[in-house]
Amino acid sequence: MKWKVKQILNAKLSNVILIEGLPGIGNVGKVAVDFIIDEMSAKKMYEFTSYTLPHSVFINEHNLAELPKIEMFYAHDKKQDYLFLNGDVQPSDEESCYEFTEQVISVCRKHGCMDIITLGGIGLLEIPKRPKIFCTGNSKKAVEKYKAPVLHTNLYGVVGPIVGVSGLLLGMADHDMHAVSLLAETYGHPMYLGVAGAKEIVKYLNKRFSFNLDLSKLDKEIKEMENEIMKRTEDLSNVSRQAAAKKLKGQGEVNYIG
Repeated sequence: MKWKVKQILNAKLSNVILIEGLPGIGNVGKVAVDFIIDEMSAKKMYEFTSYTLPHSVFINEHNLAELPKIEMFYAHDKKQDYLFLNGDVQPSDEESCYEFTEQVISVCRKHGCMDIITLGGIGLLEIPKRPKIFCTGNSKKAVEKYKAPVLHTNLYGVVGPIVGVSGLLLGMADHDMHAVSLLAETYGHPMYLGVAGAKEIVKYLNKRFSFNLDLSKLDKEIKEMENEIMKRTEDLSNVSRQAAAKKLKGQGEVNYIG
């Protein structure tokens, strides 16, 4: 087994929903889930590690080196329990991604989780003024369950393949699980951080599950991040910008990368 699963916290869960937000285009899902975890003071429940993860270490907030890992956090309210999947990396190859997704679904089964929501970004050639959110799922029933006026469900021919864990969780979820993916539009530049798209997803989740999150904190982060992002983007060479745009054009107007 290439993946090691370490349980940090024992908790009896009921009526569980898994929300996944791993790195991808614009890091939309990661930004959204990181924010929710912090605001809900979620507790770490699992650690996933593997020799197939990048051969490097990260410097943490304590200025110490640590191996890359993917983590699952737990939070609850009066209505139900939540599991949040996040991390600084995704599995580095196809086989490892499938194996990791199997591990996640196994944890879901263990805790009676019947709903899975994956988050991600759709890369555009320009920065969207008001990012749209698209929704797809492993069944019509699943999509109908999470249907809302802010979600667009006509994806065929508009959104490309959903790559990575965000996609595989939909395809590999058990038939009796409701698995959906929320994909927010964002700028497809490799240096761009899709905080605005993440905000639209957080707004939907906040209303859908009554999280009572303080979105004004995310507004502040958007202003700070956008200023930093635009400065870095301006510093990029014309060659880099043209290469990124050419790559996106070859994939069509809109595409989901990972």
